[in-house]
Order: sequence, then structure tokens, then C-alpha cells
Amino acid sequence: MPYAPKHPCTYPGCATLVDAGNGRCERHRIQERRELDRQRGSPAARGYGSRWRKARREFLRQSPLCAQCYVLGILRAATVVDHVIPHKGDSKLFWNQSNWQSLCKRCHDKKTVQDGRWK
Repeated sequence: MPYAPKHPCTYPGCATLVDAGNGRCERHRIQERRELDRQRGSPAARGYGSRWRKARREFLRQSPLCAQCYVLGILRAATVVDHVIPHKGDSKLFWNQSNWQSLCKRCHDKKTVQDGRWK
């Protein structure tokens, strides 16, 4: 099976060759992620402070299994409290526990990609 040829990084002025399917070289992917993180603000500034950590702990204590794995018949410990509908800064939606679900990291990462929040 033939492989697609490498192409230059899409960052302006960068000629580093990257594999097909990747837009940027490792250096510029890291740089882009740091810039996005800086623009987003700290977790506390986005509502994930001590109040959230306490609520998260209690929710995971009450719902310790990953909801998506459970539907598939898999019993896996949840480590993340996910907002079913992304809150996008809406504090009412953020704190609405009926909008929360317990997920394992794997299912949460997959959902985050599907929601289009990771590029």
C-alpha cells in the first residue's frame, strides 16, 4: 500500500516536513496549543475552581462508573465529570447536574473530539 508523501508544515515560513494528515510540525503544534490555552484562561477563570472540584468529587462518588462504557456492558471507573451539552461559559448550564455525566478519560477525550473542541 503506498504512503502519502510528506508535506511542509502549514505554519507560515516553516519548511519542516510532516506526515500526511498532520498540518503542523511538532514545534508549531505545541506553540499553537499554548496560545489557545493562554487565550482560554486558567481553569479557575473558566469556573473549574474549588467549588467545581468539590462538586466533581461528590458526583463521581455517587456515579463512579463511566456512563458510555456502562451502556456497552463495560464496567470502567469514571475519572471525569463531563458536561453533556457544552456549557460555553453559561454558568446555569455549567452547574446543572442533569447536564453532567461520569466518563472515563478515554470516552471523555473521544467526546471532546466529536464535539469539535480539539483540533
